[in-house]
Amino acid sequence: MSSVRQEGKDKIIFVTKEDHETPSSAELVEEDPNDPYEEQGLILPSGEINWNCPCLGGMASGPCGTEFKDAFSCFHYSKEEVKGSDCLEQFRTMQECLQRYPELYPKEDDAPSSQASEESASAESASAEASDPAAGSEKDSDPTLPNTESSAES
Repeated sequence: MSSVRQEGKDKIIFVTKEDHETPSSAELVEEDPNDPYEEQGLILPSGEINWNCPCLGGMASGPCGTEFKDAFSCFHYSKEEVKGSDCLEQFRTMQECLQRYPELYPKEDDAPSSQASEESASAESASAEASDPAAGSEKDSDPTLPNTESSAES
């Protein structure tokens, strides 16, 4: 005889050998390949966009869902040589909507921690020095720093 016990959010079911001897009465339902709510990827077999695809991350149902759908549909169905080049206005409208909800759609360049900001700043300064040799030479000519070149020559 099986027993059921609830522990917090978990339901623990103990079954006996006798419980497993009886055949299951569960009936399996064959999947409908035309069910638009099934996970079939971004594009349905009909060529339409599957707005329920988890790959869209909820963008199609958020406060900017209509703008997102307009822009994405335009891009998907675009026949232009440079795909989507005819959709700039739809993407601009979507971007304006996203900017109205920064708590829901944070910018990618917004650093989640101050450590990431510091790393980014040090990478930018190193990049600036590499691209501008004068900036690096000014630092080298600082009289308070040791002159490593003359030390190496002596």
